[in-house]
Amino acid sequence: MSPVHTLVLNNGKKIPIVGLGTWNSPPGVVAQAVKDAIDAGYRHIDCAHCYQNEHEVGEGINAKIAEGVIKREDIFVTSKLWNTHHEPMDVKPALQHTLKQLNLSYVDLYLIHWPFAYQKSDEIFPRDSNGKILHSRVDFVDTYRAMEYLVDDGLAKSIGVSNFNIQQLEYILKNARIQPVTNQIECHPYLLNKKLSEYCKSKNILITAYSPLGSPARPWVKSDDRVLLQEPKLLEIAKKHKKTPAQILIRFQMQLGNIVIPKSVTKERIISNFDVFDFTLNESDMNDLQNFGYVERICPMFEDTKHPDYPFNDEA
Repeated sequence: MSPVHTLVLNNGKKIPIVGLGTWNSPPGVVAQAVKDAIDAGYRHIDCAHCYQNEHEVGEGINAKIAEGVIKREDIFVTSKLWNTHHEPMDVKPALQHTLKQLNLSYVDLYLIHWPFAYQKSDEIFPRDSNGKILHSRVDFVDTYRAMEYLVDDGLAKSIGVSNFNIQQLEYILKNARIQPVTNQIECHPYLLNKKLSEYCKSKNILITAYSPLGSPARPWVKSDDRVLLQEPKLLEIAKKHKKTPAQILIRFQMQLGNIVIPKSVTKERIISNFDVFDFTLNESDMNDLQNFGYVERICPMFEDTKHPDYPFNDEA
């Protein structure tokens, strides 16, 4: 087995730079995808309560532990607190539910999935009689402070956030006892998030890039949407390096210094997406990938734009 390529978090713990994403993975195939990923060399699995497949993620991980392929300490597992569990009293039970689903005693990283809260509910997206999302006004700093106790209790080795903007991170940092180790954000050549990335770097907070391939199978994709994986310049770079467009996009994030979590449930693609350690993009390649000229957010969460903690209203 080749060595695991890692980055160091601000608490000194190591995180594998490439992980398997599990958002939008069809039910019934996630466990096998996780097993295929571990066999391919992945040692980082990213999941979340709202993906509704953590039981399958746990099945895959525990199967490989039982086979002796890995030990628990060999695999880095990330999960996320969903918007319906932002009340401080709900934070620990939410993680305990995730741990039960995963059949694990701790996660390596636990994130606040979004800075805005929904009303407490068993539904992922609680709605009123008119179909409108039922929002809640929980201060995410109070949520984060409850997360800190998860570290004290050993239920989460590290904590962080996801989809937070600069102002929201500043608010966390002013009030946090434990600094967030990462901000998981959408990041790809259509959405470089440069200002946010530079801010996080200045605070020693790593970026985890989700949707690095442009999420071509996202549920709300339209027939006339641009397809990142078909960009002519990307195809040209891929041909030059004799790599797939997906491999180029994953390597691009790595060279930006980001953790990257491409999603796939296809064994061949899972293996291919991990075959990114034997080549380097040159300066010209990197510049080309940062100058497509489009700015497009793939995961805008439009139903939440009226919430005061919606993070994308003031984007440059």
